Amino acid sequence: MGIVKWRLWGAGLLLLAGGPGSVSAGGSSAVAAPPDRPNIVFMLADDQGWDGLSVAMAPGIDGSRSTLFQTPRLEAFAHQGMRFTDAYAPAPVCSPSRISIQCGRTPAALHWTKAAPPETGHRLIEPRDIRDIPATAVTVGDVLRRAGYATAHYGKWHIGGGGPDANGYDEHDGDVGNEQAYRFTDPNPVDIFGMAERAEVFMRKARDARQPFYVQLSWHALHAPENALEASKRKYAAAGATRQVERAAITEDLDTGVGRVLDAIDRLGLAGTTFVIYTSDNGSGGGGGRRVGLTGGKGSVWEGGIRVPFIVRGPGVKPDSFCRVPVVGWDLFPTFCQWAGVPAEQLPAGLEGGSIATLLAQGGTGTVSRRLDGLVFHFPHYQSGHTPHAAIRVGDMKLMEFFEDGSMKLFDLARDPGERQDLAPARPDVARDLRQRLDRYLAAVDARMPTPNRDFDPAAPPPPRKQGGRRGPNGGGAEGNGKGKGAP
Repeated sequence: MGIVKWRLWGAGLLLLAGGPGSVSAGGSSAVAAPPDRPNIVFMLADDQGWDGLSVAMAPGIDGSRSTLFQTPRLEAFAHQGMRFTDAYAPAPVCSPSRISIQCGRTPAALHWTKAAPPETGHRLIEPRDIRDIPATAVTVGDVLRRAGYATAHYGKWHIGGGGPDANGYDEHDGDVGNEQAYRFTDPNPVDIFGMAERAEVFMRKARDARQPFYVQLSWHALHAPENALEASKRKYAAAGATRQVERAAITEDLDTGVGRVLDAIDRLGLAGTTFVIYTSDNGSGGGGGRRVGLTGGKGSVWEGGIRVPFIVRGPGVKPDSFCRVPVVGWDLFPTFCQWAGVPAEQLPAGLEGGSIATLLAQGGTGTVSRRLDGLVFHFPHYQSGHTPHAAIRVGDMKLMEFFEDGSMKLFDLARDPGERQDLAPARPDVARDLRQRLDRYLAAVDARMPTPNRDFDPAAPPPPRKQGGRRGPNGGGAEGNGKGKGAP
């Protein structure tokens, strides 16, 4: 495993075996030892920001919840488990986050950092991505299936490579992208309720076969908000939600679907043996301006583009608890494998995430051991008014590097999660050290970088951004074509 540090592996297993309790079907705390091979249900929302739920992701921070969207099932779920205040999607856009979660590596290392087609006419030329999960990739589905788990993937795949079938999943919806969101309307908005039903059937079969299971529900929501239930839209229209009516409605419909999955786990008697994880593929928003709470949005590695909801319920997880240790989507691979009892030597080479199992077992305290001392987010692209940039977070300090002019910004996220006060001029030594760490990592993984555009004309406006097909067989909307097989 090279320089991967696995010192938490054995300790985590011991701690899990003696965890403080589990969540019963009704959500109350009950002392029970976690099972040797627990079930895992992983739910991934689309475009749902840190402030996208009606329950706060961080205590005392008003900007960590929505005052408009109503998500009562996720509120109850959050109180049953642990909320991670400083949780990150691997990327500020869809497909890079999804391949990162599947492979346990950063998008920079995987050479897939953007979902939408490249923009042209700028000072820098965007690098090209691989656009397909490689046939040689070892996914979390591959490893868990080899370990004896029944595996399923429902919903949005969006990373090609033959789809879930070729990447470790016994049951799945196929190699689908954003187009699926637009095909399903009331009474099954963006296939939310259909996915929940298929997941219940799968879980029942695995339970009856006495086989541990891993099921990933990659929700299409919050795409196609116009397809929300008519009753949900009427509710928010009556409440005066104005331009947010459809988005609020599809958010609540998604919450209902999450609740149906949780109800199925309870009905099947699996709550005491099942970890449930809920998070999002990227932050929300889209403009270059500052929103209330976090700065930035989708298409940037400002906190608004990458910080996301992250909630875990399961055996040994303390109810209504918080963890302030930074975690990221590529940590899920080793976490799931630790729960499944997969030996470290059977994990793929190059794995960059670290297991968060110990954090969950210890009430939110502890550390995560990774190859890199910090989290790197690389977005060498233009999107939503942002220029190519990257960031590294080590401890509470975050350094952003902007590739057009080489400028830097430094923030103390413990004191300034909204990234309002640039500390780089006052703390040049810290900024320089973090920049060197960031640049060394990008060089070590041969990260794709933007290059100078010799034909750049500062007086000429960039041409209109290309859009991927929304409703085609592999449509991608604003996130790109998502073609998968044979995509450039």
